[in-house]
This record gives sequence, C-alpha cells and structure tokens, in this order.
Amino acid sequence: MFNIRNIQEQVIYNAVKAEGDEAVAMEVVSGSEEDDGAWVKNTMKRLEERFTPSTVKRIRMNCQCGYGMDEKLALLREIMASTGTIEEFGNDERARAAGLSFSDGDLYLQFPFCPCPMLAGVDRLDTDTWCQCTTGYSKVLFEKAFDCEVDVVLLKSVKMGDDICLMKIVPLGSVCF
Repeated sequence: MFNIRNIQEQVIYNAVKAEGDEAVAMEVVSGSEEDDGAWVKNTMKRLEERFTPSTVKRIRMNCQCGYGMDEKLALLREIMASTGTIEEFGNDERARAAGLSFSDGDLYLQFPFCPCPMLAGVDRLDTDTWCQCTTGYSKVLFEKAFDCEVDVVLLKSVKMGDDICLMKIVPLGSVCF
C-alpha cells in the first residue's frame, strides 16, 4: 500500500523546487514530527509566507497525485462518445453520478465531501491553498478528455466550511466530441 503523506511531501517538494530552490522546498515540506493535519496546515502556511498567491496556486495545482486518473478519464471519454455537446455531457446520467452538472452554460464538478485522505483529520482549513491540488487534478483530467486547454476555478470547499466542494470547469478551446 502507498503512503499518501510520503507522496504529498514529494510532490510538494518537487513543485516548490521548480518555483524556488531546494532549500526553500526542504523548508516548506519540513515537519516530519507533525501529524498529517498539522503538517498540512503548517506546510500551507510556510508556502503562503514564501510565495505570491498566484505562485502558491500554481505550485498547489502541480501537486495533484493523479490517483485514479486513468479510470476517471476512461469514464469521461465514454460519456463523451455518447454525447455531442458540453450540455449533453454535463447532463448525462453517468456524468451526474460522478458529480458533474451543466447549468447556465457552464460545466461544474462537485463532491458532497472532501475526497482528500490527507484532510481526514482536519476539521477546517484557514485558506483554500491545500484544495488547489484538486483544481490541478481536474485541469489535467479535463484537458486530456476534452483535448483542449481548460481552466478550473474552485468555488466551494467542504474544508473551508462550505456544504460541498465545487469547481467550475471552463474549456478554453473547442471540445472534441
């Protein structure tokens, strides 16, 4: 079995190192004695103290673990094969079961709970920094499925006190159905 903490430490380290340097990356992911919840909060605080908000978001978007990506991509492609527009795609029964919806011209992805195992012991986050990894994951997933660049905007987060996690998926090109 894999150790999600080790995976997260490594992906954060690599993403920070790409934006800064090895010393900063080591500082940001330090805290091996902390439990997962404390480590998440303190790591995000260290990250926010060292980088601008736009760089923090870019770093976190590059921290997605990719877990289950192939299965989710296969589902999206299956739904796309039987639909012809974003609206049909977002309203497909299988898409809706997976948390997708289409409303007022926009595609959304929602979860009724926080799917991140690293946040299982965290009641509430102070910022949405940690949650930006899911926007990165969704960006990669939908860009592969739609074969165009995609923007993903985090609108709500259960760990920020919202009732659901909600993202808006915005294709920036023509989606190839």
